[in-house]
Order: sequence, then structure tokens, then C-alpha cells
Amino acid sequence: MCLVNCEMASKPADAGDLTKCADVCSREKLTCLIAPDSRTRAKARCDAAAEPLQGLKLASHAVLHRAQLRGRLKCGKCSGSRMFYCYTCFSLVGVSQEEIPQIKLPLKIDIIKHPNETDGKSTAVHAKLIAPDDVTIYTYPCIPDYEDEKHKVALVFPGPGSLTIEELTEQLVAAAKRARDTSTDEPAVKRMKCESKPEDGKSSSNQPTEQEKSSPLKRILFIDSTWNQTNKIITDERLQALPQVELKTRKTCFWRHQKGTPDTYLSTIEAIYYFLRDYTELCLSPEYLGEYDNLLFFYSFLYKLINKAKHTAGKL
Repeated sequence: MCLVNCEMASKPADAGDLTKCADVCSREKLTCLIAPDSRTRAKARCDAAAEPLQGLKLASHAVLHRAQLRGRLKCGKCSGSRMFYCYTCFSLVGVSQEEIPQIKLPLKIDIIKHPNETDGKSTAVHAKLIAPDDVTIYTYPCIPDYEDEKHKVALVFPGPGSLTIEELTEQLVAAAKRARDTSTDEPAVKRMKCESKPEDGKSSSNQPTEQEKSSPLKRILFIDSTWNQTNKIITDERLQALPQVELKTRKTCFWRHQKGTPDTYLSTIEAIYYFLRDYTELCLSPEYLGEYDNLLFFYSFLYKLINKAKHTAGKL
């Protein structure tokens, strides 16, 4: 669970939820009339509010359907009983790597997981399985040292001082410019080249694109925790220098959303996906073409599976 979210027990949608959904659609339609140039994007969000996770460019779920029929299997690493993947070892169970989509992200993703977070309720593992070269999960109090690249890193977390993605980009560009302006003309100390070998002997194709080279943001940080546990992490002095960004317009469809919290509190995988999608549209490309939709490969399958079970049980 993400600190932009709280991954806890939820209740089925009630009349109030449906009314909110209708209000969202109405506001988006009004936006279409006021700003014609944003009509396509507004329509997409209106449709998403009516029925979540529609129109995604996803790999086939056939492999997950087959794995579901086989039932739970033992994880080869920890021997735990698992379905699809092991949320403790971050490894696949009952499916092969070749059957699961793999994607390259425009930014590195660091996830700081609270030690008391329930592994089985977290969606952070989805990102690690789909983008293993770009996603790293740490367990608090282990936090990377961001001191030397704080003008290239941001933290996704809601709060009074949080920025929009546009504001964040402007702030990071200004910070990078100040860093260049204050640097001396002395030649940099020559450092020994270090060649890092890819894990498991696999070759890596993570050469930065031209878009990535020109973007000031290189790494984004998420906190995987229930809302009540986030304070200890967010107040850690090692994170105080990082700018915070909030996703204020995206709505969760997580089945464990915490009762009484705003629907903008997203699950970890939702927060990662929507940040990358919005960042791509606003900063990297004029049009999003579904490049990162497969981050929701497991999430969308589980969402449909759980909703179907609720319908069958008469809970929806």
C-alpha cells in the first residue's frame, strides 16, 4: 500500500459512491465544453470514472487464468503457498517470466515499505515483477542516500506542501540550473569506471532515451504502508529535502481502500502507474500510447476476479 493510499479493508460501492461517480462524469463533460483541446483526455477520465481499468493495452491474461485453474503452489524460495507470485520473495509462482509482460520505465522507482506492512495486501510487488530493472523495494529503516541527487528525485505523498507534476518539473529544472550555476569550473575528479553486471546474467538494454536525458527527474519514491503507519517514514530526516508531489485527480478502484479516506488515496501500483502516465503526457510526450498499462497486468486481473466473486456473493 502506498502512502498516497491506505490498502485496508473496503466496503462495496453504495449509492453515495455512484453519485460521486456521476458527479465526476458531469464535471469532466463540463471541462470538455470549456476546454476543447482537452476533450479527449477528459472523456477518457470520464469513462474511467464510470468503469475503472477500461481501455488498457494489456498483455493476455490467459496465463493467469491457467494458473488459477491449477491452484496454489509452493514458492520455490520460501515454500509459502502462493497464487501467481510470491509477495515475500518477489518471484513468480506457477507462471514463467516469458509469459509475463516486461516493460522499461522512463524513471527509476524506489519503494520504501513499512516493516509492519502486510506483504499479502501490498501491490508493490506488481511493479517489481513487471519492471524488475527499474523498481527497487526497500524495507524501512533502509532508505537510499539521495543527498547528491536530491534535485533529480521526488516523493509521491499528499500534504499541504505537495506539488502538481507540472510544478514539480519546474522546481526541479530550476534546482538543476542553480546547481550548474554554482558549480566551479574546476575539472571533476576522475572516477574509476564501474561496470555493473545485470542480475541473473541477463543482458540489460536500459540505455537512457533522449527524452530521459533531457528530463530533470530521474527517480521517484513511493511509500508502501497503511495510512496510520506512514508518519514514521515521511518524517524521517533523510526524506525532508525531497520535493513532494500529489496525484489529486486520479481515483482508486482498490478493493481494500480504507473506509473514510478520500478516493484519491491510491494503492501503490495505481500511484506508480498514474504518476508515470501523467508525467509522460505532461513532460515527455504529447500523447500517451499505453506504454505503461501493463503495470496493471496483475492488478486488473485481480480487480475483475474479486469483483466477480462479490457479484456472485451478492455483495455488489
